[in-house]
Amino acid sequence: MIEKMKFLSITGPKEDIDRVVDTYLSRYEIHLENALSELKTVKDLRPYIETNPYREELVRARDLVENYHKILPEHSQMDISLEEAVKLIRDLDGKLKELTARRDELTVQRGELQESRDRVAPFTGLNYNVKEIMKFKFIKFRFGRIAKEYYEKFSAFVYDSIDAVMFKCEEEQDYVWVVYFVPQKIADKIDAIYASMHFERCYLADEYEGTPVEAGNVLDDRIQERQSQIDRIEQEIRDAVESRKDELAAAWNRISAFSTNYDVRKLAALTKHDSHNFYILCGWMTEKDAGSFQKEIENDSDTFCIIEDDHSNIMSTPPTKMKNPGLFKPFEMYVEMYGLPSYTEIDPTIIIAVTYSILFGFMFGDAGQGLCLLIGGFLLYRFKKVRLAGIISCCGVFSVIFGLLFGSVFGFENILEPMWLSPQQAMTNLPFIGRLNTVFVVAVAVGMGIILMCMVLNIINSLRSHDVEKTYFDTNGVAGLVFYFALACVIVLFMTGRTLPAAVILAVMFVIPLLIIFFKEPLTAIVEKKAEGIEGGVGMFITQGIFELFEVLLSYFSNTLSFVRVGAFAVSHAAMMQVVLMLAGAEAGGTVNWGIIIGGNLFVCGMEGLIVGIQVLRLEYYELFSRFYRGSGRAFEPYGKAAEQQ
Repeated sequence: MIEKMKFLSITGPKEDIDRVVDTYLSRYEIHLENALSELKTVKDLRPYIETNPYREELVRARDLVENYHKILPEHSQMDISLEEAVKLIRDLDGKLKELTARRDELTVQRGELQESRDRVAPFTGLNYNVKEIMKFKFIKFRFGRIAKEYYEKFSAFVYDSIDAVMFKCEEEQDYVWVVYFVPQKIADKIDAIYASMHFERCYLADEYEGTPVEAGNVLDDRIQERQSQIDRIEQEIRDAVESRKDELAAAWNRISAFSTNYDVRKLAALTKHDSHNFYILCGWMTEKDAGSFQKEIENDSDTFCIIEDDHSNIMSTPPTKMKNPGLFKPFEMYVEMYGLPSYTEIDPTIIIAVTYSILFGFMFGDAGQGLCLLIGGFLLYRFKKVRLAGIISCCGVFSVIFGLLFGSVFGFENILEPMWLSPQQAMTNLPFIGRLNTVFVVAVAVGMGIILMCMVLNIINSLRSHDVEKTYFDTNGVAGLVFYFALACVIVLFMTGRTLPAAVILAVMFVIPLLIIFFKEPLTAIVEKKAEGIEGGVGMFITQGIFELFEVLLSYFSNTLSFVRVGAFAVSHAAMMQVVLMLAGAEAGGTVNWGIIIGGNLFVCGMEGLIVGIQVLRLEYYELFSRFYRGSGRAFEPYGKAAEQQ
């Protein structure tokens, strides 16, 4: 169902807009429209342009909430004024920035110390004061590493033949860290030899005290000291937020609400007077909310509201707000996927809920598996609010019903007697066709009934939108309804062996509707009193009309046969479960493999349930919705707090 909408024009003194928005509009669901667009014929109006003075505080508050949302309460009952909220955000943000700056500085220092520690760590095997090595004048020193394979070759074939002293320090999986000393005069030669051995040099600063081991210990102490200082500052930050978490949450709520309210100005219009300027807000409310709002402002001398009942005097079209009982609400998802109904259309939610569930149950008739879908879907929808789960739960109800009608429980057809028929065994004798599975006949009959229902719905929707062609002359209009209904009646009478109507009646019921469909364009022009000529001449019109009429007849035939898949899936489901029972040995009368029974049921329930769900949705969209539903509506988007509470 679609809620009835009322168009409101709200006005008052310019300086009073914040009070009105905060006091009234934030508590009602109102879909605001651009007042200047709605009031194009009104002169001397200008846009209400002002800059939010607390935009910076809003950004600060949002950053604080995002950074410390784990500490903050979900809801704060504390009442705080806007001025108090702004002051709190500024004070807290300033304090936290100061603490954060100190922490970041210490973090940089810790990182630099850690880099120094990492540089000296590989040389702990050198038992000599590093700073003293840095003071050598006539001896050159080199810190670095060599790949292990080159180090072994160098030690075996080269080291004893050169004038250099090498100390082996740490050994890793692929590298050996070394320090070598060489006289200054031959340093270039020795460096070249080491370079040929892929020696990778690293540089140490003269900041280290003592041996590498002693320097590492000193650096570890400094790193630990910086880390302790960082931990203390982070604790101060947490304490600062923790001590004012309720105030911060209340301040965020207050500032964000004010900023949202302030943005209403973008949609407001302002009168062009030198003094005593007035704002004007325009928007849509549900009929119930509009009545409550108007009653609430009766004693407010500064606020005026006019409700426009005639929608033809309004520039914008009413937005769509669907309101359906809780049982059908999950099916709104399928409607939204196709497109929201326009305000004058029939809301197809209940229609799709009933037809989808029945068709699904028909195609997936198993009482045991349906019960699993019912319970599982209900629990998932109840606790996780997954709309698809709610749909599955409703479909499970009809799967149980059809499972009882078919006498099928987890694939077993010998536990319960079918209350109606067995899909694989029930046959019907039809003239000219012979013996045909009964579920196919029933599926086609159900499909014809659904198509007729959709034609009626199309006529209603077309009347509401004042579309003459679609109402009377379209394939899904009155002409199409008469033709298809007559065709359905003739087929039913013929198949049941009853007497057919006279040839004259058949000619009237078949030929006249087809002629009306053939001449729908000129007939529409006559009814609407439009002088439209035939494009392309009479010959082209007749040729095009013949092909279109053939397409219409073909579409009636194919759309009707499309529902055969409903019966086909009912039979295939029973056949698949029969295969599972055969594999488990249940039909042979011997020992039953319950593992195969359980696994087969899970497989069929998951795979065929998914396929059936998709096939039924296809039938809904292509065979139902395409006949009567436009889906051209726009969503009702309430402003402010009311929108957040939905």
